[in-house]
Amino acid sequence: MNIWLYILVSAAVSYLIRVTPLVLIRREITNRTLRSFLYYVPYVTLSVMTFPAITEATQSPIAGLLALIAGIILAWRGKSLFQVAVVCCLTVFAAEWFLI
Repeated sequence: MNIWLYILVSAAVSYLIRVTPLVLIRREITNRTLRSFLYYVPYVTLSVMTFPAITEATQSPIAGLLALIAGIILAWRGKSLFQVAVVCCLTVFAAEWFLI
């Protein structure tokens, strides 16, 4: 019986989170600060979920950190996603080969 209560509470919370802004905000948001905040919310949420996983997915957090740094540098220089992914994988492989 508890499982149905958990499902019901999860559904209610999920529904309220999605419906509340639609009910409370009926006109266009003109405040620059609030618009800027709302613009960056998806990026921040993705970053908060992704960055810890990068360091925890490897055997050594140092290898994950080195791959993250390599990926940032390559992405900053305009390399493709495939190139960044390959170099990050090779960085983790080399770091774990030599560090462990």
